[in-house]
Amino acid sequence: MKLTVVGGGSTYTPELIDGFARLRDTLPIEELVLMDPATDRLELIGALARRIFARQAHNGTITTTTDLDAAVEGADAVLLQLRVGGQAAREQDETWPLDCGCVGQETTGAGGLAKALRTVPVVLGIADRVRRTNPTAWIIDFTNPVGIVTRALLQEGHKAVGLCNVAIGLQRKFATLLDLPASEIHLDHVGLNHLTWETGVRLGGPEGEDVLPALLTDHGERIAADLRLPRTLLDRLKVIPSYYLRYFYAHDEVVRELRTKPSRAAEVAEMERQLLTLYADPALDEKPDLLSKRGGAYYSEAAVDLAAALLNGAGSPYQVVNTLNSGTLPFLPDDAVIEVQAAVGEKGPKPL
Repeated sequence: MKLTVVGGGSTYTPELIDGFARLRDTLPIEELVLMDPATDRLELIGALARRIFARQAHNGTITTTTDLDAAVEGADAVLLQLRVGGQAAREQDETWPLDCGCVGQETTGAGGLAKALRTVPVVLGIADRVRRTNPTAWIIDFTNPVGIVTRALLQEGHKAVGLCNVAIGLQRKFATLLDLPASEIHLDHVGLNHLTWETGVRLGGPEGEDVLPALLTDHGERIAADLRLPRTLLDRLKVIPSYYLRYFYAHDEVVRELRTKPSRAAEVAEMERQLLTLYADPALDEKPDLLSKRGGAYYSEAAVDLAAALLNGAGSPYQVVNTLNSGTLPFLPDDAVIEVQAAVGEKGPKPL
């Protein structure tokens, strides 16, 4: 099996590599290609990726390239993780909306739309080259804003699925609170990317017992604190919102906060500088603890699960993905891209 990561020079990549190494029985990768135009970062992260594979005794090969066509040729799946304009553009997305009294955030609201306008043309250009070079490959999109980018891909007829780590993060959190294996937790997850609610937390699968009411009763204070939202809001909603919805439920409070502290882009830019210094250490052969503060927790496991389900039927049968609505939510257009639980197999996702 060959996988290609476009944007392989990202500081996120070691998280992905770690998941590929640990979960190789689920997703047996023979060749992994990291593609990125930033040659300095690419070679640095490529070397670390090989050391991680070696440490965990993974016998797959890792290659690096700046040639997109060569990277995607023969790939079974192409993973997209891009940031057009880098952290400098993100800084703009997160700051200028504040001048208008609006939330400055890189995936939702005005900043998210600005990011989409920069990103969609680039992603579609890449996808067209994937289709010309390798029309049978799946495109798995991590590139934010995932919902908009995935909709653009699907409207152009590409074989694509969008993926976000919010759902898997909540699944793991609820499993910890309930003292159960994560595989036993099935989420009734519904909405648009980053703008979602858990309307049920079921044991074992989509037909299992819904323990959401008990979860809110027994652990509502902790969940509300993690979301930085009032417990009374959760009690009123009787569902659990994504933490991104704080930008809307507590809009004015968030705007005041954002005006009085450095942007997240500035924080991440500094973190990336530190990570790249760590990655340059030839003795480092595992993902550093600092990477967990970068965001994207569990996204490697979500990626492995989705790729395995699409490519060899080995992943979890039900997964939260971004895909076409196609009548699932009757109040939205069929060609809207929604984020919901879906039955995922080699023919793609089928929303529940």
